[in-house]
Amino acid sequence: MSAGAFATLADVMALTGVDYTTAEQERITALLPLVSDALRWEGEKAGADLDARATASPVFASVLKTVTVDVTARVMRQNSTGADMTQESQTAGPYTWSGTYAIPGGGIAQAIMNNDLKRLGLRRQRTKVVDLYAADSRRQREPDGADTDGL
Repeated sequence: MSAGAFATLADVMALTGVDYTTAEQERITALLPLVSDALRWEGEKAGADLDARATASPVFASVLKTVTVDVTARVMRQNSTGADMTQESQTAGPYTWSGTYAIPGGGIAQAIMNNDLKRLGLRRQRTKVVDLYAADSRRQREPDGADTDGL
């Protein structure tokens, strides 16, 4: 079950600077726990407990709040009758039209961007070191650190 939302309606209104209608405020109140749980799920997939990290670090809690507000605001910008356009072009004749939707497909999962996950430390470049000689039983080290070949 949910441990609660990472942000409040007051946080969303203050940080976005938008005066939402009563219906929109009700939608935001319903969205906040869902967005928070979606971020928790992303954290679980990455092996991170966001609630514990937020409790341990007020700075991380603040970043988590802003990411929650950003994702919620992104979902709210989606028009329920049709997604908002980020780019649109038209020509007169013969008639052509093209447009790019803000969030194709919509929904909370589409509103969480990789940049949000990077801000939470859930997406990082991973490096892996392979010890080429670990499985080679012929190569041994002497106690003084010198290499010897068992050949």
